[in-house]
Amino acid sequence: MSNTDAPAPMAPGRRATYLSILRLGLPILIGQLGMIIVGFADTKMVGLYSTEALASASFVNNLFNVCIFACVGFTYGLTPLVGSLFTQGRLRAIGSLLRNGVAVNLAFALLVTAIMTVVYFNLHRMGQPEELLPVMRPYYLIYLSGIVPVALFNVFAQWAYAIRRTRMPMWIILAANALNIFGNWLLIYGHWGCPELGLTGAGISTLIARIVCPAAIIWVFCTRSDYREYRRGFSEGRLERRLASQVSRTSWPVALQMTFESGSFSAAAVMAGWLGAIELAAFQVTVIIGTLGFCVYYSMAAAVSVLVSNAAGLGDSPLMRRTAFSGYHILLLLATCASACFMLFGPEIIRQFTRDPAVIATALSLIVPLMLYQYCDATQINFANALRGTSRVMPMVWIAFVSYVIVGLPATYLLAFPAGMGIYGILLSFSVSLFIAAVLFLVYFIRYTRRRTRKIS
Repeated sequence: MSNTDAPAPMAPGRRATYLSILRLGLPILIGQLGMIIVGFADTKMVGLYSTEALASASFVNNLFNVCIFACVGFTYGLTPLVGSLFTQGRLRAIGSLLRNGVAVNLAFALLVTAIMTVVYFNLHRMGQPEELLPVMRPYYLIYLSGIVPVALFNVFAQWAYAIRRTRMPMWIILAANALNIFGNWLLIYGHWGCPELGLTGAGISTLIARIVCPAAIIWVFCTRSDYREYRRGFSEGRLERRLASQVSRTSWPVALQMTFESGSFSAAAVMAGWLGAIELAAFQVTVIIGTLGFCVYYSMAAAVSVLVSNAAGLGDSPLMRRTAFSGYHILLLLATCASACFMLFGPEIIRQFTRDPAVIATALSLIVPLMLYQYCDATQINFANALRGTSRVMPMVWIAFVSYVIVGLPATYLLAFPAGMGIYGILLSFSVSLFIAAVLFLVYFIRYTRRRTRKIS
């Protein structure tokens, strides 16, 4: 095994753990910030084009968040498996596992595509404003075409994260994001002789960027000399039921957890549409601002997952707990920074996305509930990823189901309609479901690592 591929030894102590998380997490954070910029640019360009386009984008994006997060979550099942093998220096085994992971994830992405195709033929039954349907339909179909490329890229990205090569996916994401923004400028407004396609143009630009990402990361995987052992394992490995089942066992629970979570947000977008186009547009603006916090938290939590998986491969439960709580300290600081940004600069940020006074006023009223759920979101992201790093992911399913479906959806409806709080109640309900999820993920992670310690001793 080459020196570049050898896993770095775990350094003892809290300070060294902080540094390990930051070293792994910062490249992921930069990539996530690039995605935030694209999300901001998409929303701003579409919002300045028309309120109808912004409202339509809100509905379709939030609807597809369910399947995109499900596909991305399904790829997360690879991280603890690859991370454990990497700690043991079994590089060819990682390549073979990756081959099976690609096959399983492509099958899952095609299943999700089929389900969302059925949803397309029922858009008119979902209670959205009739005047928005002609704008939604072409954008929906283009978005549908990007599911498989997203899944394929994230399979290889999770492999790269698990072997501590977080910079390579970062550069690919940043380049694709720049391409996406440039494509928006060309196709939404019709610059440089391109047709003015509005929201459809934004969808085409996003699809092109999503195709570029897997093409680039696969090219790097196939050409870099220091990935030779992984390629040998990939090419020599076979599709085995044992490996496919192993990937599926760790992937399905995470996919379901993220489906329930994103599904509750998408259901909230549907309920926002029941209130009207202004409320739906304001919801989209607020949600895209909220992704600033989510993506930042996720970057560090992804590093926590990798390092917990490395510690699990060594059978070191104290290190697993120290890593998780060190990550949590970092995320609490980031949540405080995000909340401060929303409080101080929220009005200026909102005005970047729309000129409609009614949308601006409605979005401004949502700053407080937006700030409230940041700490709950940071907590649940951290300990969900710590639990994922242990490979003991089955509890994530029932935790997410209880938090987001049993409690979250009724809370959203009750606060919005019977309680008469409208769009404010919808945003406020996020704190309820995220708090419950945060507590349950934390409790189960502590219980698992303590039980493991007793067994080892």
